[in-house]
Amino acid sequence: MWKWVQRIVVVLIAAFAVLYLGDWAVYTLRGSPQGSVTVNRTLSVPLKGNKTEFDYLGSSQVPCSMSLFSQGGESPCWQLRRNQNQNTKI
Repeated sequence: MWKWVQRIVVVLIAAFAVLYLGDWAVYTLRGSPQGSVTVNRTLSVPLKGNKTEFDYLGSSQVPCSMSLFSQGGESPCWQLRRNQNQNTKI
């Protein structure tokens, strides 16, 4: 039983490594394609009595990479499009 668990873990790690390296290779060969997504930012400020105040900080264009994983120090565009509202807690 333990051998099967080890084999499955090794196969999963190898599959992830191959997928990440393939994504990096495509990203590099395509010339590091970039995009931008409009992100709405809010600030959560805790108040007395277990209440929270939300302050709107505005919207801004955030650069992103056109890839499956984070490449070039930027988040992937698909992830930012799914999470366009970003909240910062104090």
